[in-house]
Amino acid sequence: MSGWSSFNRDLLEQLPLILTGLVKTLQLAGLISVSGLLLGIVVFYLTLSKNPLVRTAVNSYISFFIGMPLIVLLFLMYYGLPQSGIRLSPFTVAFIGFTCNVAAYNAAYLKTAYNGLDKSQLEAASAQGFKPLQIFQFITLPQVMRLSIPALTNQVISNLKDSSVAFLIQYTEFFARIQELAATNFQFFKAYMLAALVYLALVSVIVLIARAIERRYFIPALAITATQ
Repeated sequence: MSGWSSFNRDLLEQLPLILTGLVKTLQLAGLISVSGLLLGIVVFYLTLSKNPLVRTAVNSYISFFIGMPLIVLLFLMYYGLPQSGIRLSPFTVAFIGFTCNVAAYNAAYLKTAYNGLDKSQLEAASAQGFKPLQIFQFITLPQVMRLSIPALTNQVISNLKDSSVAFLIQYTEFFARIQELAATNFQFFKAYMLAALVYLALVSVIVLIARAIERRYFIPALAITATQ
C-alpha cells in the first residue's frame, strides 16, 4: 500500500502539469486532424487534375509521406533543420510534420472512395455545364467524405495516439508529463497504466462521436456502390 500511497501523492503533486499536458495533447490532436483533413482535401483534388505532371507530383507526395515513418520526419525537422540554420519550436515541428503526414493518408482515403463512385453522375454534371471545381465541390467531395467517414475517424484516433511521440522532440504533452511522473517514483507500471486508461477513455469518446456522425451522414447505398 505504501507504493500506492507514494504514487498517489506524486500524482496529486504533478496533477496540474499532467492536466496541462493533456490539454496540449488534445490541442495538437485536434489541430492536426483539422489541418490534415483540409490539406488532404486539397491533395485529393489535385490527384484529379488532368495535368499528368500535377498528378505525378501529388502522388509522389502521398507516397513519400505515407512511406516516411512519422518519427523520422519529426527528427529530421527538429534535429536536422537547425544544422541548416532553421530552428522551429517543438509545437511548430509537430504541427507541420503531423499535418503533412495526416494529409497524405486522408487524401488516399478520399481517392479510394472516389474510385468507387458512379462516374456517370460526374459526366452528366459536366454535360450540363458544371465547371470541374463546381463538380468537385457539390458532387464529388460530399459523397467521398461520407464514404470515408470510417477511415477518417480511424485517422483521428491515430492522430490522438500518435501525438504521444511528440515528447521525443521536447513537446511537453500528456505522455511527456506521465514520463516525468514515472521518473519521480520509478513506478512505471502504474504511471503507464494511467496513461493507457486516459488514452482509452479519449478514444472511446471519439468512437461514440464518430458513430453518431456516421449514423447521421453515412449513406449505405453509396457504400454498396463503392465496394462493387
